[in-house]
Amino acid sequence: MSNRPSHIAIIMDGNGRWAEAQGRNRSHGHEQGAEIVRTITSYCSNHPEIDQLSLYAFSTENWKRPKLEVEFLMKLLEKYLKSERSTYLNNNVRFEPIGDLSIFSKSLRKVIDDLQNATHDCNGLVQNLALNYGARDEIVRAVNNLLPHTPITVEQLNNALDCKHNIDLLIRTGGDHRLSNFLLWQSAYAELFFTDTLWPDFTTKELETIIKKFRTVERRFGGLN
Repeated sequence: MSNRPSHIAIIMDGNGRWAEAQGRNRSHGHEQGAEIVRTITSYCSNHPEIDQLSLYAFSTENWKRPKLEVEFLMKLLEKYLKSERSTYLNNNVRFEPIGDLSIFSKSLRKVIDDLQNATHDCNGLVQNLALNYGARDEIVRAVNNLLPHTPITVEQLNNALDCKHNIDLLIRTGGDHRLSNFLLWQSAYAELFFTDTLWPDFTTKELETIIKKFRTVERRFGGLN
């Protein structure tokens, strides 16, 4: 029996390098990357086996980037979430932000809340968009929310996390072979696939190829088959 890619997570890497390779500003790469988010989300929403798609949009470490780039990313995020409401609704996609949203501006938090509320009743694909997200930060926040209830069980901690669902298939674009603090708990037994393709060049065809390879992997979860 082949594996079911119920929960796919993607580290979307390579926007800046894609733009620089074309002699363009890094912001152009981020804009193109947003287009690919729409394409991949729409594809997954129509895939009969995919229930959740988790995308790494902005990490807790990304604040270290140049101020102008961070400001552009915040404006792009707000613009994207406003303009894509119809895409979410038309594809029956429920939008779920994960991460510490408290640091964002009041206007951005309102846009995030509005989209989450607007798609609350969508019962197709769940898109978890990681915003100011870091796995270590997520785990620390979860533990602090559980204290002083000790001892803490695996189930309790899992249910206190931003994302409570195990990942089946984790993909990283852009050529690097690391998880970069993304959904570490949920990826405990995820199958990892790395591609040199920069995110703006990532296609549904390549995603299909990766899913086909994933189906053939022997998943043992620490046991023997």
